[in-house]
Amino acid sequence: MFDGVAGRYDLTNTVLSGGLDRYWRTATRRELQLRSGERVLDLAAGTGVSTVELAKSGAWCVATDFSKGMLSAGRQRRVPKVAGDATALPYADAAFDAATISFGLRNVVDPTAALRELARVTRPGGRLVVCEFSTPVWRPFQVVYLEYLMRALPWVAQRVSSNPAAYVYLAESIRAWPAQAALADILGAAGWAEVTWRNLTGGIVALHHGIRA
Repeated sequence: MFDGVAGRYDLTNTVLSGGLDRYWRTATRRELQLRSGERVLDLAAGTGVSTVELAKSGAWCVATDFSKGMLSAGRQRRVPKVAGDATALPYADAAFDAATISFGLRNVVDPTAALRELARVTRPGGRLVVCEFSTPVWRPFQVVYLEYLMRALPWVAQRVSSNPAAYVYLAESIRAWPAQAALADILGAAGWAEVTWRNLTGGIVALHHGIRA
């Protein structure tokens, strides 16, 4: 499915989010508090646009994604790219100082297994930031937002995306995803300590931060 949307993936995301995707990428980089020379894993990196943002910190960042089509679509971005399964990462234990996964955890067949793998490849004391769609905190806005997801999002995707049907799945996966506190519990059970979260855009997106125990 992701190979099928790769060609216009970044454009579609920008249109559907009203340009907020750029703000969410910047917020993720800042939340990680990266330092020059650190090694960073950007999982579910897609075309690598998020990895380029992370690399602005001066850290060494590698884009990893299950979809070779997505990585190929971002071949012009000069960051290292590795095809890999989030539930069986091709990296050694404690290989990274920090890791992040943006808008990809809910697409993994076993999110808990992916979080455990992220813990395995991150050194003790290393950081994780999960940037993912979440639950708006203001009830009236939540109703409007869910209406947009199920009606407007597929309509817009039909006019912009190379595979509009994939965005019906996107809307459904967002609606089914755990709310902020529930996802924090999942991170804790997967080996991440001191788990906190910060809402962006009224809770449309949440940044969950954890420390490798």
